[in-house]
Amino acid sequence: MTGPYRPYPSYQDPTPWGAGLTVAFLVALLSAVAVYAFGAALAEVHPLLAVAVNLVAAGGAAPTAWRWRFAPVTRWVIGGGAAGVLLGWVILLLGGLFG
Repeated sequence: MTGPYRPYPSYQDPTPWGAGLTVAFLVALLSAVAVYAFGAALAEVHPLLAVAVNLVAAGGAAPTAWRWRFAPVTRWVIGGGAAGVLLGWVILLLGGLFG
């Protein structure tokens, strides 16, 4: 097909691995600390409250994160946030078991 409406080949910039992994690491660190601190404070009130609030928060954020997972910049933030939440949950679980 020729003319003004011919399809153009898609162009992608190279993936910025250095900057992306740095952003993902920092977001993961920040979200892990936040999840742990918030979960530990709620666990002092009642452990089931901490579990319920964490599940509601993660369930509420998940649909938005799922929609943004392929956006060029936000995919690094989403990946780091997901890793940080999982890391925070593991640390909370280990703290609850061995604390």
